Amino acid sequence: MKFLRQHANSIILCLFEILVGILLLINPVKFTTAIVTVFGIVLIMIGVICVLSYFRSEAVQAAASQSLSKGLLALTVGIFCTVRSSWFITVFPAVAIIYGVAVLMAGLVKIQWAVDLIRLKLGRWVLPAVSAAISVICGVIILNNPFGATVVLWIFTGISLIVEAALDIIALFLISTFSGQEQVSR
Repeated sequence: MKFLRQHANSIILCLFEILVGILLLINPVKFTTAIVTVFGIVLIMIGVICVLSYFRSEAVQAAASQSLSKGLLALTVGIFCTVRSSWFITVFPAVAIIYGVAVLMAGLVKIQWAVDLIRLKLGRWVLPAVSAAISVICGVIILNNPFGATVVLWIFTGISLIVEAALDIIALFLISTFSGQEQVSR
């Protein structure tokens, strides 16, 4: 019980991460849409607060704070996120394509590094060559199926959140147990 009281915040955070990971695995599209919508609502609230703050402030202070423009920007982005949350789901494959191009380009640069090492007879070219091959293969795979890459990314994110949170809880428990044994032995 002492362990739970001492680490309540960390455990709650880890349980939240596990929940997010599970929700990403169950239905990543609905979960992501909900997150974008909630983010939009928060931005709308921040925008309203900024606009109200602008009109409640003295003219000089209001002009310096630029709360009106910040508030209008937050309102605009917030309304867009709330009303068009599905747009973000549609754009994810485009982001995957950009990522695929970047990975492919990095692989091509790594090929030159490996070839430079060979030509300069410096050895140790195998690691850059393997890294280049992996980058090029991953880039080509992503570019051939950006929709699949998005799904894999969601699955990977969900699984990594769950595993990371579980390992954090285990680490907290082990550290707590180790600290308790150390104090007893003193």
